[in-house]
Amino acid sequence: MEAGRLLGEHLRGLGFEADAIVLGIPRGGVATAAEVAKVVGAPLDVALARKVGAPGNRELAIGAVGPGGQAVVDQALARRVGATDEWLARAIDAERAEVADRLRRFRGERPPLEVAGRTVIVVDDGVATGSTAAAVGRWLGQAGAARRVLAVPVAPPSTAERLGDNYDDVVALATPEAFFAVGEFYTDFRQVTDDEVRELLASP
Repeated sequence: MEAGRLLGEHLRGLGFEADAIVLGIPRGGVATAAEVAKVVGAPLDVALARKVGAPGNRELAIGAVGPGGQAVVDQALARRVGATDEWLARAIDAERAEVADRLRRFRGERPPLEVAGRTVIVVDDGVATGSTAAAVGRWLGQAGAARRVLAVPVAPPSTAERLGDNYDDVVALATPEAFFAVGEFYTDFRQVTDDEVRELLASP
């Protein structure tokens, strides 16, 4: 994927080399992360987060659940769309179960890479609201990562700025003011399959 290669070259130019580890956010983020890991010569793993969609509109993220099961919720937005505390609790529990199940499916028997004390580069194919990336960044902080870096090909300026609360560095190749969806910035934005994610993670 060209976006991943370009992102990797940019990160290498910033001084990120093989002492880092690269985590991809499934599914598209793992394909991008695989290219980044190749270019910088770093090991690859998965950082799975699931967005919590609004009542009646799953595509509108009002929060996310990170790899360790912790939730990040935009309380103001949740109230605005009518998500009660009881509804949120059920939705978060469902996404926690999904995170655990997908981690088993993607990683198999392989243990996760150790993030404590390491520079960790989190890669996605782009961010819109940034809820899943925020959840991963918060998890890395709790897990003791020495330096948290979010790297994406594209992000709205406001989202990139806000994600600075959860990362030491936010690297985006493009931050266009006019932003509707990540896919509009790709000529090829086909969906990555679960099998492809498993293959990428299993590659030496």
